[in-house]
Amino acid sequence: MPTINPVKGTHDIIADEADVYAYIDYAFSNVAASFGYRRIVTPILEHTEVFDRATGEGSDVVRKEMYTFLDKGNRSVTLRPEGTAGVMRSIVTNKLYATPDMPLKFYYSGSVYRYERPQLGRYREFRQIGVECVGEDSAYLDAETIALAARTLQVLGFQDVKLKVNTLGDKASREAYKEALRSYFGGIIDQMCPDCHERLRLNPLRILDCKVPEDQELVKDAPKMGDYLSEASKQRYQKTLALLDELAIPYEEDDTLVRGLDYYGEIVFEVHCISPEGNDYGAICGGGHYEGILGTFGGPQELDVGVGFAMGVERVYSLMKELGLIDNLAETIDAYLMPLGEQAVDFAYRLADGLRGYGYAVEAPYKTGKLGAMFKRAERKKAKLAIIFGEDELAKQIVQVKDLATQNQEEVPVSGLPQYLADHLQEDGEGE
Repeated sequence: MPTINPVKGTHDIIADEADVYAYIDYAFSNVAASFGYRRIVTPILEHTEVFDRATGEGSDVVRKEMYTFLDKGNRSVTLRPEGTAGVMRSIVTNKLYATPDMPLKFYYSGSVYRYERPQLGRYREFRQIGVECVGEDSAYLDAETIALAARTLQVLGFQDVKLKVNTLGDKASREAYKEALRSYFGGIIDQMCPDCHERLRLNPLRILDCKVPEDQELVKDAPKMGDYLSEASKQRYQKTLALLDELAIPYEEDDTLVRGLDYYGEIVFEVHCISPEGNDYGAICGGGHYEGILGTFGGPQELDVGVGFAMGVERVYSLMKELGLIDNLAETIDAYLMPLGEQAVDFAYRLADGLRGYGYAVEAPYKTGKLGAMFKRAERKKAKLAIIFGEDELAKQIVQVKDLATQNQEEVPVSGLPQYLADHLQEDGEGE
């Protein structure tokens, strides 16, 4: 029979890679929790209107990239293309806003789906981690959210990343700027790509994000957002930048940065990184301030503001791999048992279960084999210790314990083995 491959744009995540994905999620979760965020898990499948309402018809996600289909009840449903809309829907559905304790702070992780061209670090099914801070409008929260993203990357080992920031201003500022862009691009739109024709009609801000090189040249002479900002938006933007300066978070201002979804306003940001090999993964993290989403689901208008970001786990993983940040992150086992003889195999079964009861990760082969082959297998499984025993050791109720890093070997009574592991692994900083 022919081999069945994964659907284009999807991929299997196995063993060491899966361990690093879990580590990324763990590190992010700890950082988010330290900022006062709680986990939220929303469905992968939502009614299509959830994303139509929230993301805006001018976004490429809605126009071209969503996996939308009719279910057996003839209802239009969509695999989530991003995390924010589902969180907003959940806040309203569950009336989470009915609390005096604002803002609401949630973090999430999970798969999202976009029908886009697979390329370096990009898939059609990929994983996102992200946060949403909802219900309070503050430059302090904007800066704090950027700090959370920066702290997450720092914990993961990144040192040389570029934070890009821009402001899209308040609603009045954006409308004035959109009119200026319509006027400018209207005279040259025939020179631009078909997508930009549609963007001009729906949301001319999106033209600034066009990736076609010839269009990017035309964008350089376009009007600048800064010339259309209200005084309040100017002050808010400068306040946010001053707060980032206070936290010693370096950034670069980019007046073409608009992000890919229509709900953003005021500050927006992206984090970029180019690997030592020269691979440009684009934005590995992006987000900003938004307003008007909660209200589309019937939420209270006075709480209809927020700030958040999302980070692509596949891109983060690929960069960590190229930067050598994952070399010691794959899961290890504490001990690999090496039984010599049939009687020892039976004992290995019981010993493994007993040590797991103490919280140790233990593996054992349940057949006899050559000692050299077992050592090679223990090495492949990244075991810290080898526990060796045959009939002679069992008669004396002892085992031989070998540290596979130092190659030191000691004789240990079976009854004292749990305490030996506790002491030995704790010395390495890896014990319970």
